[in-house]
Amino acid sequence: MLLKMKVFGLTMDPFTNVPIVILKDDGEKNALPVWIGVLEASAIASELEKVQFSRPMTHDLLKDLIRLVGAKVEKIEVTDLKDNVYYATIHLTGSNGAFTIDSRPSDAIAIALRTGAPIFVESGVLDKSKSMDLKGEARDKNLKDEPSLDDFMPGDYGKYKM
Repeated sequence: MLLKMKVFGLTMDPFTNVPIVILKDDGEKNALPVWIGVLEASAIASELEKVQFSRPMTHDLLKDLIRLVGAKVEKIEVTDLKDNVYYATIHLTGSNGAFTIDSRPSDAIAIALRTGAPIFVESGVLDKSKSMDLKGEARDKNLKDEPSLDDFMPGDYGKYKM
């Protein structure tokens, strides 16, 4: 089952200093933290802040290219989580019909934000993320030194909270 989600905020993992994009459903009952790269976090943050650059950045270039070839981004989906790696697809339509492209979730999210496409997460990914192996060992709910979404206070999302 697919759940429609939105970018709720960007934060930094307090243990690794790696950026995290937080996706939440409209009712804010389900949340998905996705660890992403610094450059991708910058691309997402610049779109959230509507920062204009003098030259097109990579995701802006892709948005323009998609439009110029007559295609449209219909939606993006975070489809799987395997070995602590998230997977996503970008769903497009063009003159030859519908097609999908494999993508990193961070790139798919950056493109979705730029094109106004909805973001979906496969419900199984939410289940898998709750038992994600953050330390290279089996997650033990009793260990307090492992980060979880519950460890982040609302103020931790910074100015990028949506």
